[in-house]
Amino acid sequence: MMETKAKPKPKRKRPVHFNFWATEKEAALIRRRMADTGFVGIGAYLRKVGIDGRVVKVDIDGLRELTALLRRCSNNLNQYAKRANETRSVYEADIQDLRQRLDGLWEVANGILDGVLRIK
Repeated sequence: MMETKAKPKPKRKRPVHFNFWATEKEAALIRRRMADTGFVGIGAYLRKVGIDGRVVKVDIDGLRELTALLRRCSNNLNQYAKRANETRSVYEADIQDLRQRLDGLWEVANGILDGVLRIK
């Protein structure tokens, strides 16, 4: 890999330029990995890999599901609290429903945590 010090432009934050050669197969692999991690620019991707040694893409689908479940559970809890304040009673079926939703939240949260722990 060749490193050259370019004449810095006044607004350029990174005055050092890197240039290297790759085979078509290597270039395709770099581009595929770059796309898999969500990077748009090759420079940003190569800087990240070069500095950190790796790029970790976090799948946030589980977090989206967890957020949706939390919203539903919060809404239901607010409804139960409102009913309890109005009628001074809470139905057993409502508590069981809330318990099932909380169990679902824990399943999703544990799945996310397991995925994070597998990142090496």
